[in-house]
Amino acid sequence: MRIGIDLGGTKIAAVALDDQGRELARERVATPRGDYAGTIEAIAGLVATLDAATGKRGSVGIGMPGTISPATGKVKNANSTWLNGQPLDRDLAERLGRPVRLANDANCFALSEATDGAAAGARVVFGVILGTGVGGGLVVAGREITGPNGIAGEWGHNPLPWPAGDERPGPACYCGRSGCIETFLSGPGLAADHARVNPGTALTGEQIARDPGAAAQATLARYEERLARALASVVNLLDPDAIVLGGGLSQLTRLYESVPRLWGRFVFSDRVDTRLVPPRYGDASGVRGAAWLWPVEGA
Repeated sequence: MRIGIDLGGTKIAAVALDDQGRELARERVATPRGDYAGTIEAIAGLVATLDAATGKRGSVGIGMPGTISPATGKVKNANSTWLNGQPLDRDLAERLGRPVRLANDANCFALSEATDGAAAGARVVFGVILGTGVGGGLVVAGREITGPNGIAGEWGHNPLPWPAGDERPGPACYCGRSGCIETFLSGPGLAADHARVNPGTALTGEQIARDPGAAAQATLARYEERLARALASVVNLLDPDAIVLGGGLSQLTRLYESVPRLWGRFVFSDRVDTRLVPPRYGDASGVRGAAWLWPVEGA
């Protein structure tokens, strides 16, 4: 039995899975925002609850914002800022009395969909998060790839490729640079683009997606073309078998037809066989992927 924890900014979700990926139990609690010790205790409480519910002592995998720095052994790049600079893996292992495995939440999403989700059976899978931010995770042969810097898959903080004149230098990004993919393709980035082209409007990404009007449709067309360029650069670099979209904007069903129709102009090949697919598990992918950080022995 394996336990997966999705450590989010507002909630902590937990699931227990058997070796076939069947769900045995599920729990969630509010995240103790700003409270590191409280976060440790909340996770410990969830693990104890799932152990008791299943009558088993499960392995524990945790999907988290940010990552563990290979240089310091402490959390970096987490938007849940009270985690930054903390030895989260060591503190959890000590509190739980068992080993834990931690990974970036986008990596957990990719691992879930590559293991028994929409990209099951594919050798190279790139998982994309299109939400409040833009993240990514890479799975090869069923294993997450993190890299020596712990940032594999972080495509959202590369510049938007093949920029048009009006896309330079691009919007300012919180990382300190301008024109990052995230500033165009996140939910807030979509809303900001619509407002720039249509002064005086203030629609959210979700509202734009539902709006049949000409202005909103033009905004979505720009979004699709930019996403096609951005993913083409991923295809050129990794040549993945499948790309799975996650996050709120992955619910735009038109993306799965329009983006593959557009990205061929930018991919360095005579044809593109990479599949672009929606997630099988949706919002549950992160917590399931955390559980799969402990793969079935022999797999």
